[in-house]
Amino acid sequence: MPTAREALLDAADSALSRLPWTAVRMVDVAAVAGVSRQTLYNEFGSKAGLARALIRRAADGYLAGVEQVLGGSRATGDVPAELARWTVRAARADVLVEALLTGVWGDRLPRPGDPPAGRGAGPAPPTPAELLALVRDRAVAVRGDRSRPRERAGLELACETALRLALSYTLVPAGPGAQCAEPDSCRPITPMITSEMDTSLSAETRSPRKIIP
Repeated sequence: MPTAREALLDAADSALSRLPWTAVRMVDVAAVAGVSRQTLYNEFGSKAGLARALIRRAADGYLAGVEQVLGGSRATGDVPAELARWTVRAARADVLVEALLTGVWGDRLPRPGDPPAGRGAGPAPPTPAELLALVRDRAVAVRGDRSRPRERAGLELACETALRLALSYTLVPAGPGAQCAEPDSCRPITPMITSEMDTSLSAETRSPRKIIP
């Protein structure tokens, strides 16, 4: 059974999938969640607080996926490629994750810096640079060998390169007027990018002297 806070965030997320954030009304979010408007304000303080909490949840969901990737890639060792694939999938599935990763906030989306956030909103979401650094450093902490600085440095470079490649992919339209957040439009070049990740980036992890152009 979801809590009132989770129900409110789910309702706000659903509304955002249909409407620009400026058109999302607090009273409607509360009604869909099945709680009073006062409960909504008690939880988040303001619409800006609700926006920040919604964006923060998207960031936490992306990072939770990163943790799963790091756990699942222990056997294969293909950490950079797996992180890049997850990043592309997550950005395509959620416009808030895409905005968090790229820093491109469209007119339909709430902005993380909109003041005042109000009580209950939690900490501000990370910037794209902070998010990339969190993922890179976490990957290196999990897979890096502290006794071999060169291998650790090679893994750090490979992870950052893979993540930047993934972020570039989310920004490049797949056709006239298309955005990479639309899954169908991305399919034609998905094999190309995953192949590149599987070869060059995995090789970088195993050989720190190899430099990716």
